[in-house]
Amino acid sequence: MGELNVEKLIGNGNKPVYIKHLMSDIKALEYMLENDMFEKGVIRIGAEQEFCLVTEEWEPANKASEILKELDKDYFTSEIALYNLEINLDPLELEGKFFSTLHKSLNSLLDQADAAAKKHNTKILLTGILPTIRTKHISLSYMTPLKRYKVLNEAIKEVRKNDIELHIKGVDELNLKHDSILYEGCNTSFQSHLQIDPENFADTYNWAQAIAGPILSICTNSPLLMGRELWEETRIALFAQSVDTRASTFVLNEREPRVGFGNNWAQGSVADFIKDTVVGFRSLITTELDSDSMTDLENNKTPKLKALKLHIGTVYKWNRLCYGTTDGKPHIRIENRYIPSGPSTADEIANMMFWVGVMKGRPKKFDNVHTKMEFKDVKSNFFNAARYGMASQFYWDNKLISSQELLLNHLLPMAYRGLYKMKVAPADAEYYLKIIKQRIKSRNGSRWIVEGFRKLKKEYKTPDALKILCAAMSDRQQKGYNVDAWQLPRGAEFQIPKSNRKVGERMIIRTITAQENDSMELVLRMMQWKNIHHVPILNDNLDLVGLLTWTDVGKYLDQPNKHGQSIEKIMKKNLITVTPGTPLEEAKDLMQTHKINCLPVVRDKKLVGIITSNDL
Repeated sequence: MGELNVEKLIGNGNKPVYIKHLMSDIKALEYMLENDMFEKGVIRIGAEQEFCLVTEEWEPANKASEILKELDKDYFTSEIALYNLEINLDPLELEGKFFSTLHKSLNSLLDQADAAAKKHNTKILLTGILPTIRTKHISLSYMTPLKRYKVLNEAIKEVRKNDIELHIKGVDELNLKHDSILYEGCNTSFQSHLQIDPENFADTYNWAQAIAGPILSICTNSPLLMGRELWEETRIALFAQSVDTRASTFVLNEREPRVGFGNNWAQGSVADFIKDTVVGFRSLITTELDSDSMTDLENNKTPKLKALKLHIGTVYKWNRLCYGTTDGKPHIRIENRYIPSGPSTADEIANMMFWVGVMKGRPKKFDNVHTKMEFKDVKSNFFNAARYGMASQFYWDNKLISSQELLLNHLLPMAYRGLYKMKVAPADAEYYLKIIKQRIKSRNGSRWIVEGFRKLKKEYKTPDALKILCAAMSDRQQKGYNVDAWQLPRGAEFQIPKSNRKVGERMIIRTITAQENDSMELVLRMMQWKNIHHVPILNDNLDLVGLLTWTDVGKYLDQPNKHGQSIEKIMKKNLITVTPGTPLEEAKDLMQTHKINCLPVVRDKKLVGIITSNDL
């Protein structure tokens, strides 16, 4: 979660104080490394579980603040969006039945969250991106009212100087502009923290980078955003763009995004790596800094490195380096941020075990992996996995290999060796890695979601299909099934209510339009070719200015001498429109009252769809 009481650094008179503390933190970090003060030989693992809150109709529920009041603050905390919460699980030493113990603890805490949510007519759901999120759910009214989020949003907007642009192209395409960082709130993940020995930092971190693509490919669970099929793990593209401080310009921009994989292998020490982060990224926020880290060391106190941690907390590497203390002893850990939430808690623990096993089971042939593999191949592997999931091919050990072959024949045996070396209980290793093996041979979460969505779309409008999809996901999660055993949605998991429906749930989004200066012949033929009866008319600013119906143009079908005239002269200009939030009953009454069969759906003069009598 990080520091809550923060201020913008840009234009802040206390910036010199922050920089002074940041430099002191780096000196203290170097001193502790040089004097062997970090905890070594102990492997602890922690986790953060982010989850979604949904209404009875499976849409985002802005109830986080109320629900959080009923939960243990030692474990539960807020997220940027009011429809998400986070669990911080106790870090434990990696040994024996660690994974099954963590699994029980996770289930127990989720049960507590579920019980608290039910009191507010709310449900919880584990998924990388909640399928039912729409543009209205990324407005500032859905942002958690904490100073940290407001300040971070303002700081990023101030650096960018422009609204945030989102453009993701997969099977479908999403192209949006937005005025806040709340896109970030669409993402939920299961973050794993692995404590490492600082003296082996570069080799360990580089190995984490090398395996990231193949590990991600079997864990993907976020293929949908706003009803579009995008990447198998759309979170990777969405998060990168949601907090991007780089605005598009006419000048070639070589800066690295704040969310990213990195541009090269790690070299040198932990301090060298963190210095690169300070050099490469502008600090955005500050807080009250009451103690100097070097002074703390002189007084035999372990420094908190508060300024440095604040800076690192706004640079979102997919494998992020973290500093912390346990019983007064400093430690370093790698935070795995790329694995999504869900599909089930067993799947999540299996994902964590697989990653930890491969991290600890690295064969000697991959020591100094930066000399064995090209970094750009490793980076390419990661983004291929995010785009294509289990359909990816990877460059591995100087060969092109399928994800299935790499996972089954190379990484799974490696994970077993690593876990047994760490004295993990054999029963745990067998149970959770078997989940990974079964998933490799069947399908992972993102494929289940895609296949289920496509099946439902044959019978239901997109908004209804997404709600049924979420209901089916919840049903399988509640039963404790692993995703490889999930049946596709049947359609009966949620009964679509017939009352209180809104226009946005039934409207046609893919709308054929014309320009006001188009010729009658063009529009006439378009309507004939596509067998449509209504065409919204836009001006040069793409604002809705008119509507043509077949009644308006059909009578000119046999009058070719008039085909060259502009449609502006015959289109209806005094339009009756609705918004996506207009109740369906109201839209129906409008059509009947005015004896019309079509209503353009607008938001701030912009056409977002149409609804016809057939849709009702």
